[in-house]
Amino acid sequence: MAKTKIDTSDMDNEAKITLGLLNMVHDNAQASQRSMADGLGIALGLANAYLKRCVKKGLIKISHAPANRYAYYLTPHGFSEKSRLTAEFLSQSFNLFRHARTAGADIFGECQSRGWIRVALFGASDLAEIFTLSARDFDIELVGVIAELPNASEFAGLPVIAPATCDAAAIEAIVICDISDPQAAYNAAIRILPKSRVLAPRFLGVIDPKSLTDGGPA
Repeated sequence: MAKTKIDTSDMDNEAKITLGLLNMVHDNAQASQRSMADGLGIALGLANAYLKRCVKKGLIKISHAPANRYAYYLTPHGFSEKSRLTAEFLSQSFNLFRHARTAGADIFGECQSRGWIRVALFGASDLAEIFTLSARDFDIELVGVIAELPNASEFAGLPVIAPATCDAAAIEAIVICDISDPQAAYNAAIRILPKSRVLAPRFLGVIDPKSLTDGGPA
């Protein structure tokens, strides 16, 4: 998946710290509170307070790790909140366009290098529209947008394909574009194609649903 660092400077401070903390825990379960504080640019005490708040809200679970340390894991609720906060940030069109063009180039470059030419976008959104522009720079054929749009046959100049009627044999890869609920879109997409052929921008934060347990990654 394309890795894109989210600059949250335009968000309010509480949302920015919370999203930053959730991203750090997602990326590294073994991260120390000191490294979290340094990464967020805040005092250690404030990082500790936000971490405790996230634990109390059921967003993060703590477990013991070797050498008297702790490991931090996102709960299913934590992943949902991270997606929600990311979507809130990306709702600003400039931020979405900037991150999407970079991610789109990475994703379509990967598709091209693997010989996956016939690609479908999953989700009718602003991100899908931007990705139609990114795809023009590669030897990629966008075959349609997979979405539930009963009153529309076309989106962003592409045919709309209902998930239930999607012909997997006609598609070589799927790119997740749903901003409002990217995890649900990913879960649906891997019922159409194997996980290896379902790609998503890193900033959407989707994961293998099998790793979502109350105790952290399986």
